[in-house]
Amino acid sequence: MTTTTTQPIVDVQDVSLSFGNVKALQNVSLTLAPGEITAIVGDNGAGKSTLVRCISGIHRAQSGSIRFDGEETHFRNPEDAREKGIETVHQNLALVDDLTVWQNLFLNRELTRGLGPIRFLDRKAMRQEAERMVSTLAVNVPAVKSKVRRLSGGQRQAVSICRAAGFSSRLVIMDEPTAALGVQETAKVEQLILRLRDDGHPVLLISHNFSQVMRLSDQVWVMRAGRCVAGRRTSETTGDEIVALITGSREQ
Repeated sequence: MTTTTTQPIVDVQDVSLSFGNVKALQNVSLTLAPGEITAIVGDNGAGKSTLVRCISGIHRAQSGSIRFDGEETHFRNPEDAREKGIETVHQNLALVDDLTVWQNLFLNRELTRGLGPIRFLDRKAMRQEAERMVSTLAVNVPAVKSKVRRLSGGQRQAVSICRAAGFSSRLVIMDEPTAALGVQETAKVEQLILRLRDDGHPVLLISHNFSQVMRLSDQVWVMRAGRCVAGRRTSETTGDEIVALITGSREQ
């Protein structure tokens, strides 16, 4: 595996986490390089989502360390991680159907105006900023005043990605971003992911789609039974090798 002298944006070292007698993570070590798409693959129960939750502030590792942008992290919750520039696009999207696109983009981040303690929602400013965010990513979404319930699956995913990219300054995490999408919508979301990388956002991608991983990622890490068992530069491996590493028929 090719090494780099660039400081990782995320450096996970010997991280372990158990839930009762279940060892979800066991001495996991891996790195994410800035300006790249890094994929984490593995079977269900391999520990991928648990590791992502540790990086994004949902779980606290019981041992080991996670350094983000050169500093060891002690996130108490996801809000701490967001303040540092880590945004996560979850598989369930976390969108509110009865709100508009712009309201979802600014959910829990509402812009206000006024004097002193008397504040009002600045709806005009949020709509204008939402239009700028959508146009910047060239997202195929109707007017930002549209209700989310009227959007297709791909458009909903685009809104979530747009929200993450619009407020993330350092890292975008995507957990199975195309799992429920058709072929055409998947292609559009993949274009958005590549655009994020090209715009300088490092991306951490969790995916069961090996062909997608091979198309999009620069680096791939393989997890099995709570351990990180191998890491490869995507250009130096194959889908067959990744599958063999996941199943254990080939060791690092």
